[in-house]
Amino acid sequence: MDFLGGDFLGGPQPQRGVGVVAPFDFALDRELWRWVPDGISLHLTRTPFVPVEVSLDLARLVSEHQTLREAVRALIAVEPQVVAYACTSGSFVDGLAGERAMCEAMSRAGATESGGLPSVTTSGALLEALGELGARRVAVVTPYTESVTQSLEEYLAQAGIVVTGREFLGLTRHIWKVPYRDVVDMARRAVVGAADCLFVSCTNLPTYDVIPQLEAELRMPVISANQVTMWSALRRLGVEAVGPYQRLLMAAARRRVVPPTEVLPEVLLHGPEVFPQQLPPLPPLPEQEGLT
Repeated sequence: MDFLGGDFLGGPQPQRGVGVVAPFDFALDRELWRWVPDGISLHLTRTPFVPVEVSLDLARLVSEHQTLREAVRALIAVEPQVVAYACTSGSFVDGLAGERAMCEAMSRAGATESGGLPSVTTSGALLEALGELGARRVAVVTPYTESVTQSLEEYLAQAGIVVTGREFLGLTRHIWKVPYRDVVDMARRAVVGAADCLFVSCTNLPTYDVIPQLEAELRMPVISANQVTMWSALRRLGVEAVGPYQRLLMAAARRRVVPPTEVLPEVLLHGPEVFPQQLPPLPPLPEQEGLT
């Protein structure tokens, strides 16, 4: 056995990469990783700093096509198989046509002899996720100002999505510091109509742990900016995102076609009904204890 040569280790295994372009103030790298299964690596880069607070102006600055092209070119040396633009406002600020143009610019920037690099944006992934869930009426929660929140509503309206209720914090900076408690409070106030789904906007707003809590309480799917971004990017690789008690991910697993020779472990353990339509109540998050 060749201990010095390391042949007995049998690795490392080949990795598959997701390139991520994020705004300069993005602070939740670790949250993105929580949706990523083993065998997939994230390669993050950021847009150049600009001295502008969170606003429609900033959304346009961090999504300029030249900025996106340069960011993607900074990633292609590590050969990602898909690239994701992780910013909600930057990808909805110019509507459906603007979002499509962003994907095209990124795809061309990462093109190889075999074709363009598959590209997604957070706002494009949002519409993809709503389609997966069959949701046409959506409650919306954002940390943004009213004008930025209104721009999100206009984007959704272009796609035929009705916003049934909304809540926003009016923040222009330090969004990543918002606690789960504030997200929960906003969600409860936003769900006032007959919504099919709740969307929590902004990739800089922490949501991973609060999604299952809200789904259990509100009895509806809850999706967030970072969740849909990772879910959509990983789909391009034929890989499922990971996350407990998250309806979007469970819906995707339910729709996966299982070859006749394959039996999922959870079916062996629990039978075929492993993805209930109604999720059981979960214990409260530490900072939610005492909330009614």
